[in-house]
Amino acid sequence: MSDFNVTQWLADRPEIQSIFACVCDLNGTLRGKRVPVDQAEKVVEGGMRMPLSVVGLDVWGEDIENSKLVFETGDSDGLCDFTGRDLLPITWLDRPTAMAMLWMRQENGVPFPGDPRRALGSIVERYKALGLTPVVASELEFYVCDPSGDKPEAPRSPVTGKRLDSDGALSLDELQHFDGFLNDVYDACAEQGIPADAAISENGAGQFEINLMHVDDPLRAADDAVLFKRLVRGVARKHGFAATFMAKPYGDRAGSGFHVHFSLLNEKGENVFDNGGEEGTDIMRSAVAGLLETMQENSLTFAPHENSFRRLLPGAHAPTGVGWGYENRTVAVRIPGGSHKARRIEHRVAGADANPYLVMTSILGGALMGIEKALVPAPAVIGDAYRQELPHLPLDWASAIEAFRRGTYVQDVFSKQLQTMLVECKTQELKRFARHVTDFEYHSYLEVV
Repeated sequence: MSDFNVTQWLADRPEIQSIFACVCDLNGTLRGKRVPVDQAEKVVEGGMRMPLSVVGLDVWGEDIENSKLVFETGDSDGLCDFTGRDLLPITWLDRPTAMAMLWMRQENGVPFPGDPRRALGSIVERYKALGLTPVVASELEFYVCDPSGDKPEAPRSPVTGKRLDSDGALSLDELQHFDGFLNDVYDACAEQGIPADAAISENGAGQFEINLMHVDDPLRAADDAVLFKRLVRGVARKHGFAATFMAKPYGDRAGSGFHVHFSLLNEKGENVFDNGGEEGTDIMRSAVAGLLETMQENSLTFAPHENSFRRLLPGAHAPTGVGWGYENRTVAVRIPGGSHKARRIEHRVAGADANPYLVMTSILGGALMGIEKALVPAPAVIGDAYRQELPHLPLDWASAIEAFRRGTYVQDVFSKQLQTMLVECKTQELKRFARHVTDFEYHSYLEVV
């Protein structure tokens, strides 16, 4: 039970009249209910109920056809536990509102294994049993867009009124032109306790990256990423923009990634990846080996959508092969340079469209397997990884779904329940995409073949 004092919190904020009580589904979408503020105590004490199937809906919010979770149980309810994080002020709506982060358990009191946050919690407990604490940070890229058309366009500068028409990597002008938007993002992050750090203008027109600082609680780090994505979209709407975390919203511009950095502390607070030099410890290399061993079959958690695979192309600043290296941004798993005291692993595969809970479960779970089995990685890649013969990540969505379904190690990391739910969800989405013919197909084939 959380020691959060909801009565005092609301007494300090009498303007708040309603609360969004939310769980996170497999696609990283927050779903839940809006309730009057007088139900706040019920929410915090675990009295909120929702169908267990709510965390397994497809990306359009529809039930999975023939799902046992829906039809064999009569779409039964689960209980929603408060995660312990303070209520979160929502500053971009017309009326002051708050949000409560919840996760699900079954009627018998057992945590629901299909809840993505529970999946990450299970991995964290396994680290705890070994006396290890993961310290996690993330980097999230996104585009700010003009929402006026059917398709995204680069936004107009709030300063000049001109539409951005060129890439602006590390552009100070672009940062300054969108200063009002970025200020509100940072203010909202401060209100919600999200440790936002540096912001940069990225490679695409209207593309930004904001780093979230290291925290020694992976669940909180994943919460931060989920909340950050929703916050950015909300603040963008307040400023007349749209913000998207699609992996590849523009075919001819850079994709948006979700890079995760992590290290491990022992019970003395020492970084077990640090050997005093640049190469890192045997434990670090075993963690790398586990990441490489599980990467192909867990790729569905890093690239969960049809659009995700438009980002994973050679030479597109996103990895395509299963490899690692020191201070090398062409590989999937990078060991950054800098002080040996901060020795860490950077995982560069996931797109910004991925579910942070599932991404961090795959990463920390794969690393844990490597450590437990004392695996040894292949030699570090030197030079351009795109030009080397490396095992390849799945080339398309269907292959990624099948790899996750058949994966040798998937159930070492995820529950059978979650594995089944994710495969069924993504298979349903894939079938729906397959029934839609694109404008480009009409343009290419209609009067030619």
